[in-house]
Amino acid sequence: MLKEFSAELGRELLGEIRLDKASRVLYSTDASIYQIEPLGVIIPRNQEDLHAAVALAGKYKLPILPRGSGSSLAGQAIGPALILDCSRWLNTLVEIDPDTRTATVEPGLILARLNAVAGRMGLTFGPDPASAERATMGGVIGNNATGAHSIRYGMTADHISSAKVVYSDGSSAEWGPLSLEASQATPDSRHARLVAAARAIRQEYEASIKASYPRTWRNSAGYRLNYLLPWSPAVPPQWQEGPYPRQVSDSGINLAPLLAGSEGTLAVISQARVHLVPREPHTILGVMAYNSVAEACDDVPRILEFNPSAVELVPRMLIRLARGIPAYAAQMSWVTGDPAALLVVEFSGTSQDGLRSAVKALGPAVQIAESAAEQLQVWNVRKVGLGIFDSQPADERPVAFIEDCAIPVEKLGSFVREIERILAAHGTQAAFYAHASAGCLHIRPILNLKSAPGRHALRSIAEATFALTQQMRGAMSSEHGDGIARAEFLQKAYGPEVLKAMRLIKKAVDPDGLLNPEKMQDAPSLDTHLRYREEYETRAWAPGMDFSRNNQLSGAIEQCNGQGVCRKDGGVMCPSFQATREEANATRGRANLLRALISSRELTAGERQYLEAATFQALDLCLACKGCKAECPSSVDMAKLKYEFQHQYYRTHQRRLRDYLFAYINQLAKAGAMFGGFINQMIAAPPVRGIANAIMGLAGPRILPEYSRVTVAGSIAQDTTPVIDRVLFLRDTFTHFFESEIEQAVMKVLAACGIEVVLLSGYGAGRTYLSKGFIEQARRQAEVTLANIVQLDPSTSLPVIGIEPSEVYTLRDEWLDLLPDRRDELERLAERTWLIEEYLLRPGSDGKAPILRVANNPDESMTEKAHRERKQVLLHGHCYQKSQPPATDGLSNGQEASAQALRAVGYDVEVIPSGCCGMAGAFGYEAEHYDVSMRVGELVLLPAVRRGHADGAEVAAPGTSCRAQIEHGAGIRAYHPLELIARQLRA
Repeated sequence: MLKEFSAELGRELLGEIRLDKASRVLYSTDASIYQIEPLGVIIPRNQEDLHAAVALAGKYKLPILPRGSGSSLAGQAIGPALILDCSRWLNTLVEIDPDTRTATVEPGLILARLNAVAGRMGLTFGPDPASAERATMGGVIGNNATGAHSIRYGMTADHISSAKVVYSDGSSAEWGPLSLEASQATPDSRHARLVAAARAIRQEYEASIKASYPRTWRNSAGYRLNYLLPWSPAVPPQWQEGPYPRQVSDSGINLAPLLAGSEGTLAVISQARVHLVPREPHTILGVMAYNSVAEACDDVPRILEFNPSAVELVPRMLIRLARGIPAYAAQMSWVTGDPAALLVVEFSGTSQDGLRSAVKALGPAVQIAESAAEQLQVWNVRKVGLGIFDSQPADERPVAFIEDCAIPVEKLGSFVREIERILAAHGTQAAFYAHASAGCLHIRPILNLKSAPGRHALRSIAEATFALTQQMRGAMSSEHGDGIARAEFLQKAYGPEVLKAMRLIKKAVDPDGLLNPEKMQDAPSLDTHLRYREEYETRAWAPGMDFSRNNQLSGAIEQCNGQGVCRKDGGVMCPSFQATREEANATRGRANLLRALISSRELTAGERQYLEAATFQALDLCLACKGCKAECPSSVDMAKLKYEFQHQYYRTHQRRLRDYLFAYINQLAKAGAMFGGFINQMIAAPPVRGIANAIMGLAGPRILPEYSRVTVAGSIAQDTTPVIDRVLFLRDTFTHFFESEIEQAVMKVLAACGIEVVLLSGYGAGRTYLSKGFIEQARRQAEVTLANIVQLDPSTSLPVIGIEPSEVYTLRDEWLDLLPDRRDELERLAERTWLIEEYLLRPGSDGKAPILRVANNPDESMTEKAHRERKQVLLHGHCYQKSQPPATDGLSNGQEASAQALRAVGYDVEVIPSGCCGMAGAFGYEAEHYDVSMRVGELVLLPAVRRGHADGAEVAAPGTSCRAQIEHGAGIRAYHPLELIARQLRA
């Protein structure tokens, strides 16, 4: 039947239908602890595709599951159905009407993109889930999402005005305001039956609903039947949007809120209209410390009397985790002592003075964060601490299954005390965090679900928590949904009458149960379909790099928990996903494929071969930008996993000739240097270039870099400045042989600053080898270069500096995994290894001032001179720079160091908010990658460079690949920051 369906749909579908094993693996997980392989995946390209797919699935009685970014935490985005992925193409912002404060959206539109456009009109979507950067509007509605500001804006159900939907039989309707007495629905249609069911619920089930519903407005369990009355047991304390819940009139209702939290079980959204709210221009934070989490929660009702816009809880566990990393500890001076818990209280509005008075009224012990930088540090504590908490390399991990309870806020402290007793009885602990203002705490017990005791504790803790929640008249689901994790509690939570009413709605619109089957009233037990089941085991290959810090290779792969932050709209992580919107090209997709390879036992030989090929393809499009190391909350290092996979894959597969060209570029460039002029002529000749491209598989539009006419050999630029420091200089092939003007500029600046340069032998730190999976060769180069460092600096006191970010950060990061037996030595070396811009911002050996001064002219610093010659500079940082954590000494590093060095000599610097440039070393030179490379460049970088250059700005980029991409894609010369700094020196 599936084959017949696929064949018929394929004849009219502009999008894609995928039934292969790799696609089923990719969509078998979401951000939950569950895994269910779907029947296949449909990716509609337009509205006609969407309608056709749903209608034909109904004809063949095949289940279908609409899905956004798959960031659901309860398992609602997976199931034994055809996944309908609307995120790739159905992502249009149809209209924003600032007069009516509404937006019309397609289901695949990312919430952050809606807010970016609405923000320019002074508007925003009130519910603000933490997943907004990747959550689609269809998912936001299907999950009834909300976030930190729910006490002011309620939930998504409070902001959906109307929606166009497709029923499981292919018929269409619009859900919105209507009069129950004068319905325009076609007789005997599903829409008519829905209206009749809504009428019956108002007439026959009102008393049961009012008696059974939790005593909190923050509720996403089951269907929103109370909105049909319309009635709510409570109101968000700062609600300002009229009656709650919104109603049309005494005799009318709005059907649209029924979609909120329905998890795709009622209808497929094709378009929705949502309310927007004014965006507050000012915020201020107050931070208060407490002796326990429960004590902090006890204080929330008092704090709410001051009308805050949010009250967030940060526990000691997250504070200590953040403090345990020196790079982040430097940002936490505002945390006094070792508090058991913090409440972060936000006030927002139009008057900064009024907000300041409001936060001071909280009490004398409140600490105030007023500036944007101060507020960012406060929020970083939760973000960083939670990321560390969630990325521990062990089988015992924080598990999301009771993280969505909402309790009447006056009982929240008592709830915490009882939960702590439950956890202690099970011999575990958890982090309590999130939205204390709304009575919602995200609680993630630490369990090992690979073990029988861990799975037993999962059920036992869930049942005890549900009983406690019921006792306190709270809701088990408050923003993360029911899915598999909590749906089994619906019967006990609401009772048989209310469940009967919910079934009435479901039967009216989906009588065959085709939409997201086995959810809501028909969901399986919470301890079934676990990703890590009793029979789960892995058989990973013996890695070439050290993975002891990651719980070995299998642990590094399993570190991905499926949150899908790699699917976010912008940033550095997963540039190929941003360009293609393909699940396989996100960190989560690649991790899923790798995990299937090392854990699947039921694969046929053909399926395993196909899965291996799909994994190769997915990792082949990984640009190894390291963005995941910085932006993934679980700190998945996909670049390292790519190197390992390539290392293993090419033991049994033939390499392309170009792999040797790019991996061994250091030796080849050195060997060919004496014939540089001739080689340049050959490269420039179209016939020769065409033949070489065909043999090597290189992109025709690209031109390989030419040898420089002059290289900086053994001689170092001389200067009359007294020597104040010595450094070891890590040369790289790219700037030495192909961009020697950059190396000359660096030597000029170092000489002017009084720095004696000692050249290390060889070129680079092994990055070119690693990029192609030549791990043994990279290890040997690391050993040789390290021996040279020890020989030249036996006292281990000299800084090691370099120009090319990819080489410098390979030394700092990857050497630890290439030479694990010398870890202590390498960690000390990493602490004194700097990119040139980072080094120049550090104090000299006298410890008094930054090195970036014109030492031979004490009467005029570079900064003073340059302020007379100001010029605008657009800066694009290298991906590796953007992946760096804050420096332990508190000074600038990474991309910010490049910006600060330019500012220090007088340039006005604007950092381009770009991710990867798209070149990524050899990637952009390879024929099959050229299109993706250019699409990545066009996301942000190249348009920004064209605009800025047209306005007269210079363009700076520390990475050699980045400079090549800018020149190729925009026709604009990009300079290394040190070239621009060298201009400011006196001749």
